[in-house]
Amino acid sequence: MRAWTLLLLVFAAVHVAALWAPPLLDDADATHASAAQHMARSGDWVTLKVDGIRYLEKPPLPYWLAAADYHLFGYNVFATHLPLTLGVLALAILAWTWGRRAYGERAAFYAALGILTSVGVFLFTRIFIPEVLLTFFLALALYHFLIGLEDEKPVRFYVTWAALALAALAKGLVAPVFFLLTAVPYLLLTGDWRRWRKLRLPSGLLLFLAIAAPWHILAGMRNPGSGHPVGNLPTPGNVHGFFYFYFINEQVLRFLGKRYPVDYNKLPFLLYWSLHLVWLFPWSLYLPVVLRRAWTTRAQWWGSLRPNRYSVAARYALFRGGTTWLLAIYAAVILLFFSLSTNQEYYTFPAYFPLLLLTAGTLASEESQTGTVSKWLTRAQATLALIGIVAAGALGYGLWSSRELSSGTDIGTLLAHRGVAGYTLAMSHFFDLTGPSFAALRLPAGLAAAGLLVGPAIAWVLRRQRHHFEATVSVAFTSAVFLIASHIALVRFEPMLSSHAMATTINHIVGLPGSAAGAGDNATLILYGDVADGSSLLFYTQRQALLVNGRVSSVLWGSNYPNAPHVLISDADLLALWGTGPRRFLFVPGDVRSHVASLLGTRAFLLQELSGKALYTDRPL
Repeated sequence: MRAWTLLLLVFAAVHVAALWAPPLLDDADATHASAAQHMARSGDWVTLKVDGIRYLEKPPLPYWLAAADYHLFGYNVFATHLPLTLGVLALAILAWTWGRRAYGERAAFYAALGILTSVGVFLFTRIFIPEVLLTFFLALALYHFLIGLEDEKPVRFYVTWAALALAALAKGLVAPVFFLLTAVPYLLLTGDWRRWRKLRLPSGLLLFLAIAAPWHILAGMRNPGSGHPVGNLPTPGNVHGFFYFYFINEQVLRFLGKRYPVDYNKLPFLLYWSLHLVWLFPWSLYLPVVLRRAWTTRAQWWGSLRPNRYSVAARYALFRGGTTWLLAIYAAVILLFFSLSTNQEYYTFPAYFPLLLLTAGTLASEESQTGTVSKWLTRAQATLALIGIVAAGALGYGLWSSRELSSGTDIGTLLAHRGVAGYTLAMSHFFDLTGPSFAALRLPAGLAAAGLLVGPAIAWVLRRQRHHFEATVSVAFTSAVFLIASHIALVRFEPMLSSHAMATTINHIVGLPGSAAGAGDNATLILYGDVADGSSLLFYTQRQALLVNGRVSSVLWGSNYPNAPHVLISDADLLALWGTGPRRFLFVPGDVRSHVASLLGTRAFLLQELSGKALYTDRPL
């Protein structure tokens, strides 16, 4: 009970407290939220749409959950991100349950703590993407698969099939692919393939299809192909239907790097692998301990494959050894798969669970030893203390270099805008940081610096004194402080990453559509360029926008359907509309402001400017 009280406190401080701010961010976060908002408002729970245009590339489960939340809590960031936060808690509970059964109480506590305090889990649940849901349901499927092999209860395998179906509804084909690429090698290694009838394949597959198939069938029926598209490229009025786009273009061709449109990137080989030390930090600190333990106990690993099943000790060894093998295979499959495919930094999120659980089991086992074994932990702790000192020094330098600037300065005006990888990678904006930008980051940078300077040092002292449990908990608390500081920093980035403030300005002037303000129903919202650049405006104003030169990225494919709404316009159309009819609002990203200024000239009245973005109207207020 005390352990779970501590875990829930960490969960509340790190994850729950981050549910209310910042507002939804432009790009994937608000784009996906807009699709869920359309689902909630229209009652169409089959076809996702963004700005009224078909958005067919994603499976529906995350959007179903968010749309249900909108009916309960309204259209806000809390309702949008609540399923992800609950997914983190569910993942921590599963890590505890699995770790306790396989490795013992201490490992269970460390596994849950690792889920709650690792950098990657926190970072990639700040935006509305389905990775944590996929991770939970896949891990749940594998857990019951392993237990089913141990106790031979059919219900375990039915849970596996149901969880696998939900994983497919969360992310798509990768769910069954990852499961098969993990389960089949495991069955071959252990010899359990001879017990294939125990897996309930016919009835289990029917259960899988009963859960996963209906939405796919309905989506295919409601979104058929039109015309005669040439190859993979859609043209207005000629487009492949849902089945081709969703299964071939979005999943097979994405893996091969041939998906259309090309709005994605791939991490360089060395960066792809080394970044996992960051995503799993601070628990990646113990990777040398894990590797050493795996090597010194390799004989036990092989011996655990086929133990005698009829003694209690042997059955425990079977589950412990089976867990180690299954998790190792699972992590390797995901990491190797995405090293070959196109990828984003968060694609390997499902690998965090097995790697953290293996680390927790190893760490608990090492801490139970005496003598020279603990030297490996001491060295790891010394490394963290050194990292903490260096990081605190770097943060301190950033604070010193920005000492003359006001802390209220818009951080977007202090960044370098280097455009690494064309901003097609999730963390591209990290490279925009400059020394002066720390003027807007004084509180989070100071908090992080203090935590990194003090926490690792205390953990190192505790480790040297062989207070291993306290040392490990100190590491987790240091990470929790760092993550809280990171969230405060993310809030400071709001002017650059979100257009919520501009949506507030529009709503203040004309109100929401259907509101008592009256003018809201007639005003027109116009976005220049990619809808993703101003997607939070769509969400917070609850408006369908006209898109100037916007047939790119998220709406490119769906905009070619014959019955797509006529929201795509050209520069000439903008000029014809501007200043006529009801009031117009125009959102302009920073990289095209000069073009729009030359196009509209003195006919554009600047309402608001944020981090280089501009909001114009076509007449004085």
